[in-house]
Amino acid sequence: MTAPYTLFADLATEAPIPARGILSQTLSNEGDVEFLLFAFAAGEQLSEHTSARPAIIHILEGEGELTVGGDTYPARPGTWLRMAPDVKHSLVARTPMQMALYLLPR
Repeated sequence: MTAPYTLFADLATEAPIPARGILSQTLSNEGDVEFLLFAFAAGEQLSEHTSARPAIIHILEGEGELTVGGDTYPARPGTWLRMAPDVKHSLVARTPMQMALYLLPR
């Protein structure tokens, strides 16, 4: 039996920012909602791609650029984006960065 709740007292410790590269951790995958935490070294990027599922991106720490549907926006703590399936998007981390990603039910 699964616990009736999941608690992370400090998300930042779940995916520490690496010196190089990108670290991703799946923190929860229940009920058709998947929650991942990404940590990027400065200069790293996720090149343009799509998701078959609706998704929410939430920037937790750091600064960069978020491109979605051909539009580019500053990515900084508090930036929040909800996307429909199949929307092209990419992310560039200008500084060390942490991002939460929620993949929602189809």
